[in-house]
Amino acid sequence: MDNAIYAALTRQSGLMNEMRAVANNMANSATTGFRREGVVFSEHLTAIGPGRETLSMANARGRDVDLTPASLSQTDGRLDLALEREGFFMVETPQGNRLTRAGAFMTSAEGELVNADGHRVLDDGQAPIALPPDARSVGVGPDGTISADGLPIARIGVFDQPDRAQLRHEGGTLFAPGNAEPVEEPLVRQGFLEESNVNPVLELARMIEVQRAYELGQSFLDGEDQRIRSVISATTR
Repeated sequence: MDNAIYAALTRQSGLMNEMRAVANNMANSATTGFRREGVVFSEHLTAIGPGRETLSMANARGRDVDLTPASLSQTDGRLDLALEREGFFMVETPQGNRLTRAGAFMTSAEGELVNADGHRVLDDGQAPIALPPDARSVGVGPDGTISADGLPIARIGVFDQPDRAQLRHEGGTLFAPGNAEPVEEPLVRQGFLEESNVNPVLELARMIEVQRAYELGQSFLDGEDQRIRSVISATTR
């Protein structure tokens, strides 16, 4: 296969990955706590023979997660929580503890604080939080202290990963924590939820740009295919 076709195919593959990322962003533009994701393009060099030059190809396997805070939406829900600063809540999943910015919480049948998927929310010591079943009022202070009928019962955990390279997005709103550390001065807002940081207008513009780039690459591949067919046809006459 011609080297130009190899290079074009790797570019097309990368553009397809980026199109998937953009489509996923748009699908989650209204998902609480969702973080926009992009594709990182890099250059991959490979030797094309002894003593020859190298072939440059696109490599788009890396992912970049935009951790820019989003705006807060007031819900007045007593267990709806949002973070105004950096950091994440921690939940317990079957795969281990995970970080999330989605703070739409509720109580389970056992009285434990859980998220919409039923994962238990953890305190600052990474232990489950249980609310008294007969509590008439539940308050959450700016530092994350949870009070039931005016009496403090726990402090919701707020953690962060200092090395953002170790913060791995696992899909949806969950992140693998790596070596997450407690945030010393969190700012928790009760009765609010953080929206998605996806801008649908920008994502739509990006989708059009990627689609045009993909179509241009496909036109190039079609032209190269026709050129090779013409050469083969001429040499076999």
